Amino acid sequence: MNRINVRFDKLKEIGRKALIPYVTAGDPTPQTTVPLMHAMVGAGANIIELGVPFSDPMADGPVIQRASERALKHNISLRDVLSMVTTFRKMDDITPVVLMGYLNPIEIMGYECFAEQAKQAGVDGVLIVDIPPEEATDLLAALQKVEVYPIFLLAPTSTPERIKLICDAANGFVYYVAIKGVTGASHLDISEVAAKVAEIRQVTDLPIGVGFGIKDAETAEQISKVADAVVVGSALVSRIEAHADEPQKAKNSVVELLLSMRKAMG
Repeated sequence: MNRINVRFDKLKEIGRKALIPYVTAGDPTPQTTVPLMHAMVGAGANIIELGVPFSDPMADGPVIQRASERALKHNISLRDVLSMVTTFRKMDDITPVVLMGYLNPIEIMGYECFAEQAKQAGVDGVLIVDIPPEEATDLLAALQKVEVYPIFLLAPTSTPERIKLICDAANGFVYYVAIKGVTGASHLDISEVAAKVAEIRQVTDLPIGVGFGIKDAETAEQISKVADAVVVGSALVSRIEAHADEPQKAKNSVVELLLSMRKAMG
């Protein structure tokens, strides 16, 4: 069974919601990523979302765009990111890892090659922002063959028909984007999120994660009351950016925020 299923099943047994932090691989340096991943698990992270740096991250706001730029200065490639997951797995074979990124590097590597290497590295899921299910037949087949789960995004503007299509193609969990816009935007309406999550639940039994716009322990707690997982990205990456020249301070700041979120979520 995929680690994502195992993790959500165990959390459900104890009545807890998943905390899913996002960081960009290679930010601020290649050497800091794996220790940061372990530190986040120690601070209460249940699943790690690891960003693959890309030159044109269209779904991401300025904070994560700059994280990609910092990582790309070190020439971090998709293969480097897979190598980081391999290293992480030497000490942690339990925590699920989901890669988040864009299609171009995967197309260059080739779908089957990517799927096989992702599985071998210990990747559990892949969220590719810029490929809809209608265009993903070959990629989905390659991922299914090795039991790496495709994670898809749903938006506030998703129609009932679109929600069903996405949920039918997804596995592991469904990721609901809580706001209209890019990562790091600020206008989060909890009542609107609750209503949309309830709508999504009508067509899928998959856990529902909510991200975009979650900045602190208070919003994490609010989202955890209506969703199965809370995804936090820009709030963490901005802390890394603030201490980009001091990796230990960056890690401590990320841990501090995650601990407060985990405590608030229960």
